[in-house]
Amino acid sequence: MGLGMAQTLAGKDFDVLGFDLSAERCTAAAASNVGAPRELPEIFSAADFIVFSLPTARDVAGVVNDHIEQLGRRSDRRVIIIDTSTSEPDVSRELAQRLAAAGHGFLDAPVSGGPGGAATGKLAMMIGGTEEDVALARPVIEAMAAKILHVGPSGAGNVAKLVNNLLVAAHMITTSEGLKLAAAAGVSPEAALRVINAATGRSAISEIHFPTWIMSERFDSGFSMGLMRKDVRLARELTERAGADLPLTGLIGQIWAESAGRLADSDDFTRMGDFRTPAASEKKVATNG
Repeated sequence: MGLGMAQTLAGKDFDVLGFDLSAERCTAAAASNVGAPRELPEIFSAADFIVFSLPTARDVAGVVNDHIEQLGRRSDRRVIIIDTSTSEPDVSRELAQRLAAAGHGFLDAPVSGGPGGAATGKLAMMIGGTEEDVALARPVIEAMAAKILHVGPSGAGNVAKLVNNLLVAAHMITTSEGLKLAAAAGVSPEAALRVINAATGRSAISEIHFPTWIMSERFDSGFSMGLMRKDVRLARELTERAGADLPLTGLIGQIWAESAGRLADSDDFTRMGDFRTPAASEKKVATNG
């Protein structure tokens, strides 16, 4: 995702400085119009806008805390960090407060649209932060995203993304079970999917993910099981902190957590929708029998 966004920005005449811990990604960046990777101290000292695309909230906080001093406190330079990671609302709020005290801005701006959306500048971005910082960062945001939704203050973007991904996780399970039911009842899953996508049971998962990555057995959407498990876990934790009574959320979380017994974190998350594969509980019963 990060490389795709960097390439999109460079292709729209932004002067892009890139960094990644992965030597492979740095090589790919150097071979593209992003140019040779730079060290983080240089990026924090020179950039006006810094775009994050990191796995966890801990990674986001670690980078900010290690390099915040390099942003400086000069009144003539206000740096805006645009964090496109799916992170934790409380961490984003804390970082926004710390950066504001130093005269800089922080937007939690998780995205939807996958690697394809990142590479074409057609992401959907849900943003938490101040109106002032959103306005300052708008040229960069508009270069990366086709749909820009300012949800509210710091943390609001993360909340909206966790709600979205919780629904994605649920739709992956329910669509798979619906197709498994159709097959068990003697109806072609392909025919059933066509009906779903022409009727009210459809979702982005049934319309895009199943035809593209599951029915074709490609399973290469670019989003991993580990990342989706992390997002579902964060949604469950948010549910507990908010004191919301959401029994289905608990069940979704349990199903995704238990899938670790048959699907590795490195597997593509679309494998969770493979209705041809027996569920973990079914495998267990067969083994014990």
